Amino acid sequence: MSHGGTGLAAQLHRAERRRKWRALALTLPLLAFLLVFFLVPLASLLIRAVENPEVADALPRTGQALAQWDRHSPPPAAAYAAVIADLTAIQETAQVGVLARRLNSEVSGARSLVMGTYRALPLGAAQSPEDARDRLLAHDARWAELPYWQAIAQNSSRWTPDYLLASLDLKRTADGSITQVDPGAAAFRDILGRTFQISAIVTLAALLLGYPLAYWLSTLPDRKANILLILVLLPFWTSVLVRIAAWIVLLQTNGLVNRFLVWVGLTDAPIPLLFNRVGVIIAMVHILLPFMILPLYSVMKSVPPNYLRAAVSLGSTPLAGFFRVYLPQTYPGVAAGGLLVFITCIGYYVTPALLGGPADQMLSYYVAQYTNVEVNWGMACALGSVLLTATMVLYALYRKVSKTELSLG
Repeated sequence: MSHGGTGLAAQLHRAERRRKWRALALTLPLLAFLLVFFLVPLASLLIRAVENPEVADALPRTGQALAQWDRHSPPPAAAYAAVIADLTAIQETAQVGVLARRLNSEVSGARSLVMGTYRALPLGAAQSPEDARDRLLAHDARWAELPYWQAIAQNSSRWTPDYLLASLDLKRTADGSITQVDPGAAAFRDILGRTFQISAIVTLAALLLGYPLAYWLSTLPDRKANILLILVLLPFWTSVLVRIAAWIVLLQTNGLVNRFLVWVGLTDAPIPLLFNRVGVIIAMVHILLPFMILPLYSVMKSVPPNYLRAAVSLGSTPLAGFFRVYLPQTYPGVAAGGLLVFITCIGYYVTPALLGGPADQMLSYYVAQYTNVEVNWGMACALGSVLLTATMVLYALYRKVSKTELSLG
C-alpha cells in the first residue's frame, strides 16, 4: 500500500510539473513580446539618458590629457596637441558635426570653433606640445578661453548625470558640484508642473462628466446600456487627428461653439477657445472621457442597488444615502479611472501641439523637440525618464492606496 501511495504521489507530481511547463510554454510568446518591445526599449531609454559618447569617442586623447586638470588654470599644453591629434584622426565630417553640436549645447560658439579648426587641419607639423598650442591659438584665439576646455573635460566621461540634471533645471559646475541653472534658463520644472496641472484638470473634468454618465448607464437595462456603451466607445473608432481637426473647426472664432454662445447671449463677441489652455483641456477631456467611464461603469454594475434602497428605508435621505453608502463603494472605479486618465494625459503630445499655444505645451512636446529638431537623444531620453518615473510613482501610490482600502474593508 505504501509503495502504491508513493507511486501515485510521484505520478501526481510529474503531472503537476508537466502542467506548469505547458503553462509556461504558452506564456513564452507573450513574455518574449514584452521583453523585445517593452523592457528592452525602456532599458535603452534609461541607458541613453546617462550615456554621453560624443566627446568621449571623438576626443579620447584630449580627455586623458585633461584628466588631472583642475579646470580653473589654463589647460596643459599636451591638451592642445591632443585636440589636434584627435580631430586629425576623425575620418567622417558627420562625426565632427555631432561633436560640435554636443559641445555647442554646453558653450555657445563651440560649433564654429570645432568645425573651423577641423576644416583648417593640418595646422602644420608641431614639434612639441607648446608648438601645438601656439599653432592652435594662432588659428583661433578662442582656444585660450576656459569654458570650451571645461566643456570638453566635463563631457570626456562616457557616463554622465548631466542630462538628468538638466531635465530638473540643475547643472554641474566646473568643479563638479551640483547647482541650479540660471533663472533665465530654468524651464523644465515649470514645464513639468504645467504637465501635471493640465493632467489634473483634465482628470477632474473627466471625473465630473463621466461619473453621472456611468451611474446613469449602470441603472439602465442591459440592452440599452450596451447600445449607449457603443456610443461611448465610438470615438475609439476615429483617429485622434480627425477628432482634433474637428475641434479646430468647432472652437475657431467663427466656429459653431462661438456662434452658439453669441446666439444664446452668453457672450457679446466670440471668445478665444483655440490655441490656448481652454481648447487643449476641452479636446483632451473629449478624447480621454471613455477611459474614465469604463472603469466607473464596471464598478458601479457590481454595486447592489438594494444597498441604497435599504439606506433610504432606514431613514436616510436619498442624497445622504448616495454619498454615505453608494459613493464609497465606487472609489475603486474612481481611482482606476483617474489613474488611467492622468497617466495617459501626462504623455500627450499631439493635442497640445495642435490646439495649444507656446505656454500650453507639455513635457512630451519637448521630448519630440529634442528628438526630431535638436537631435539630442540624451536630453530626450532624460525627459522621457522623468515621465516614466512620474508614472511609476503614481502607480505605486495607487497600489498603496488600494491596498489600504482593502485592509480597511
